[in-house]
Amino acid sequence: MSPAAGTLDGRIVVPADLVAVTSVGAEDHTDVDPASVERIWQAARHWYAAGMQPAIQVCIRRDGRTVLDRAIGHARGNGPADPPDAEKVVVGTDTPFCVYSAAKAITTTVAHMLVERGVFSLDDRVCDYLPTYTSHGKDRTTIRHVMTHSAGVPFATGPRPDLRRMNDSEYAREMLGQLKPIHPPGLVHIYHGLTWGPLMREIIGAAAGRNIRDILHDEILAPLGFRWTNYGVAAEDVPLVAPSHVTGKPLPPPIAKAFKIAVGGTPQRIIPFSNTPEFLTSVIPSSSTVSNANELSRFAEILCRGGELDGIRVMSSATLQAATREARRLRPDLATGLQPMRWGTGYMLGSKRFGPFGRNAQGAFGHTGLTDIAVWADPQRALSVAVVSSGKPSGHKEAKRYPQLLDRINAEMSRV
Repeated sequence: MSPAAGTLDGRIVVPADLVAVTSVGAEDHTDVDPASVERIWQAARHWYAAGMQPAIQVCIRRDGRTVLDRAIGHARGNGPADPPDAEKVVVGTDTPFCVYSAAKAITTTVAHMLVERGVFSLDDRVCDYLPTYTSHGKDRTTIRHVMTHSAGVPFATGPRPDLRRMNDSEYAREMLGQLKPIHPPGLVHIYHGLTWGPLMREIIGAAAGRNIRDILHDEILAPLGFRWTNYGVAAEDVPLVAPSHVTGKPLPPPIAKAFKIAVGGTPQRIIPFSNTPEFLTSVIPSSSTVSNANELSRFAEILCRGGELDGIRVMSSATLQAATREARRLRPDLATGLQPMRWGTGYMLGSKRFGPFGRNAQGAFGHTGLTDIAVWADPQRALSVAVVSSGKPSGHKEAKRYPQLLDRINAEMSRV
């Protein structure tokens, strides 16, 4: 039975009493209209009622105050494939989830922090740190090419990797060295969903002489008191991580094939794997971050405040401004929702019309995650936002309810 075979159309059972499955954290509505907060939350409830998300978390910070921190649904027991008598656990605002490619916003932050400290330069060649990364013209690839998804290796073109060895740096460097670019570095910009994480992990590890997980913990997370938000978790914490679920109907065969090329497998294959201890303890800086909306919003607060939070300076405001200056526009592809997108150096950028952080968000930057996950900072609004969800649906008639929530956040939280 496939993960989404529990119901005819892959939906969850939406409880009649939504209040009974809602959790509310500490909120401060000082200088914010409580009615605006409630309208945002109504948009989240409307999205949940579509039945494609077993759990949703939303956390919004405005001027450093947590104005909304809520969750709705079940952390466990109400996935489409769960039996009717499964124990149902209501999601909390502190429940951790895998947030997939939202990890890239965190890795990008670590990379720019290390660049500012002189550990490496964006225009250094990758092979300066990974000596085997030279074949097929890859010797011309710079770290900037990797961070801007223009290294020419968006897909795993070499031998099929052994996922049991995903944390083995020697093996990873060997496999990366065998990649054959589909175009010269810097020529075309295509989202590197599969290769970005291993490349960034090995570049940073070689340049800094330390594992990126340790750098993130020691330099950012521990000083600021984060419980989660690193790449993977300790083995003893795996049972605390709420699972993700494939929801909705299977993708049409042509889309499923393109999805498999872009991210390494169909949802029916990669989502169950992402729930395993092997993945949830791995260090994959593109996709294995475990966090919740509250902590992601607080991480975004570092960026919203120009690189500093609670006395911990991660990077200078000048470095952050350079990192969020538009550098590339990737061509539309499956990984970006078939839409063009503005990019800085590693960060996704918002826009006025279409954008990863809703409409009218030209000053926002951050990253999205698979699927319907986003973390962003919007200094123009003094806003730090995270939306986390556990369902991974294909197209369905209510799909616009997620971007409508993002639009509502921007509409209610005006520029300052």
